[in-house]
Amino acid sequence: MPDSVVIKRDIILRAIVTEKLKEQLDEEFGAAVDELDRQITRLDIGTRQYVTDMQRSDIQQAMALRQQIEAEKRRLQQGKDQLIQRRRQVEELEVGAEVIRGTIEGQVELRVGDNLQTALRGVEIVVKDDEIVEIRETEGGLQLEPEEEVTPEVATSEIEAP
Repeated sequence: MPDSVVIKRDIILRAIVTEKLKEQLDEEFGAAVDELDRQITRLDIGTRQYVTDMQRSDIQQAMALRQQIEAEKRRLQQGKDQLIQRRRQVEELEVGAEVIRGTIEGQVELRVGDNLQTALRGVEIVVKDDEIVEIRETEGGLQLEPEEEVTPEVATSEIEAP
């Protein structure tokens, strides 16, 4: 019988805001906005001829397909609008403030006799311009709300293609 087990846990990655980080975030958000623009354009161009051809044979099915395409375009546009809004928020971040950049997966070894609450405490890694400046242990484990996170992935995670 084993006397220990290794489990996975999430670790919060925090960043201290610097001008360099603000520039990096601006580039990340800009690239994500550009990608959504490309997806919208591909969807529009890629389906236009297909819908036109379908209208000749089945107008009702073509109308239903057009509605689905328009709904998908609206969904992508909403994601783009969220990214633009988050990008504006990045501009307003104060240098020296801390923001959550995401989570990474870590491991912790549990042994017979360990205090489970202590072993499962949350851990945060604080970086400044990609250099680790502090590792913190937090009470109560991981507690992260998506709106606290400052990454383009948060805004686009709700608009992943089906």
